[in-house]
Amino acid sequence: MTETLEKKQLLHLVFGGELQNLEGLQFKDLSKLDIVGIFPDYASALVAWRAKAQQTVDNAQMRYFIVHMHRLLDPDSKSA
Repeated sequence: MTETLEKKQLLHLVFGGELQNLEGLQFKDLSKLDIVGIFPDYASALVAWRAKAQQTVDNAQMRYFIVHMHRLLDPDSKSA
């Protein structure tokens, strides 16, 4: 009998939007935030983040972020 080891889900959210200024983290319009998606691990979130960041490279005020949702869901966990 073969056992399949399932990789632990470490959820990551990728989202972005246009900032009010380059020094802050205030978005110009919250209704226009781009929710790219939720990913099962950091590596796949990073791929999505890079793709969106590259698409918007001409807009200096557009920023995308990766949020470590697994840390918010289980703050006591020692996961990366």
